[in-house]
Amino acid sequence: MLGEPVYSMNDLFAQLGLDSSDEAIDKFIENNKLAKNEELIKSDIWNDNQRTFLQEEWQQDAAWVEIIDELNVRLHPDA
Repeated sequence: MLGEPVYSMNDLFAQLGLDSSDEAIDKFIENNKLAKNEELIKSDIWNDNQRTFLQEEWQQDAAWVEIIDELNVRLHPDA
């Protein structure tokens, strides 16, 4: 029996409908730094579908949660 899939940051960006190349991900993160107290899923950088996906996957502690957490850390460099 196989375990849950392991997703990469590239997979997450593709799932969100964003350019998933390494360069585009780095640029997105550089251009969308969040304030220390700004919640990832409440940020206005997401459209409604992206926000819903991130919120549902986070709440379900699903296979995506580790990579969503990594994105959260990378978007909060001063936290």
